Parts: sequence; structure tokens; C-alpha cells
Amino acid sequence: MPLENEDRPSDSPYVHRVWRSHASGVARMTSIATSNWELVFWEHHGRVHAAVRGPETTALSVEVPDGSESFGITFACGTSMPHLPPARLVDSALESPHATATTFMLRGDEWLIPDFEGAEQFVARLVREGVVVRDPLVDDVVAGGMPDVGTRSVQRRVAAATGLTQGSIRQIERARQAAILLGEGAAPLDVTNRLGYYDQPHLARSLQRFIGRTATELHRQDAAEEPLSLLYKIDAAADS
Repeated sequence: MPLENEDRPSDSPYVHRVWRSHASGVARMTSIATSNWELVFWEHHGRVHAAVRGPETTALSVEVPDGSESFGITFACGTSMPHLPPARLVDSALESPHATATTFMLRGDEWLIPDFEGAEQFVARLVREGVVVRDPLVDDVVAGGMPDVGTRSVQRRVAAATGLTQGSIRQIERARQAAILLGEGAAPLDVTNRLGYYDQPHLARSLQRFIGRTATELHRQDAAEEPLSLLYKIDAAADS
């Protein structure tokens, strides 16, 4: 396989998912849109890199160094770093100015690079040191909850914590769910009706923008296509 991915959910309210990947014999992949920011670490030819990668609002074709090993912590919606305004991170990444085989720089301090099993302990330390904070209302709203505050307050808090609007997050997560259903063999019309798209052209535009694939390509799972970045099941489909 060109990309060997492993991922797991997390019991930390600050962490959405933890993943790792190995690339072999692949030059490019399609990085699908995501509403979450990540801390990402990768090693290639003996050199270690670390970066904060923000939410991505469109699918992009990106280079993949052959033989590289990657590890990432995907943070929950509502979790942010006060020293890096979320709006600054959307569709961009900030690489650590210095990284070694065991350490990297974040907020001007040196941190030990965590591993796949110890991600939650690392994040707990970030929380204790005030590097990472969380607005639980945002995570609840994104999951479909009904907050006891006004709509404008919700909009401000979602934007402050994620850099995105609530509508953008829903569109991205709905496209992810559609891609999973199509990959499992669901018919485009069924996916259109199930997820509340207006019609199949609406579904097609969403898939092209956020996933970089057509419904036919997802259904066929053509091995000749660029591999997709991590695509995992979510608990519930997003609203329209």
C-alpha cells in the first residue's frame, strides 16, 4: 500500500484523533478538507520536522516524501492555542523553527516529541502549561448540541476557537461522511437524500471541493488515483 495509516479515537476532551502513517512508493496524495487543526511530526531521510497545521477548507494535491514516517494529534473543535489565533492557521501551517530527533519548539519553549501511545499525556501537559485551552460549548455545538446562549454568541465563539464558521464546519464534515458512505458502496442518490443535499449536483460540488473526488471515483476506489489523506468514520452526519 502506498500509504499505511493507523488511527484511533481519544478519551481526552481536547483530542479528536491520533494517527500515524508510512508512505512508500507514492509521490502525491489528496489532502481532504478538515475542520480540525493538528500537531504533526514527520521524519524523512533522518531529519525530523514538526508543524502546527490549521483547518483546510478545500482538498489539495500535496507532495508525499517517499519513505517518510508521520504522526499527528488532531485536536477537537473548541480546542485552540491562545498564542496562535485560529484564523491565522486556516489553510496554512507553521513549522517549528527547530526540531531534533526528540524535541521541537512551541510557543518559544522546547518540548519532547510525543509518540502514538503517549499523545494524551503530552496534551495534558500543554493544557497545564496554558499552551492549549478549550471552549466546551464549541465542541458541543459542532456535535449538534443546543447551547443556552444566543446565536451571535455561538457564532463568535465558534469562529474564535476554530477560525471557521459553523456552516463551513458542517459542510466539511458532511462531505467527509458522504465520501465514507460512497466508498462503502452507497448510491449517490441515497447519499444525497440521507445527508440532506439539495440534489446530486449539490453533492458533486461538495465532494469536488472538500474531498477532491467524484462520487464515481469514491465508489470505484480506483487504485490509480492519488491516495486520500486519513478518512475515518464520524459519529453523526453533519446538518445541511
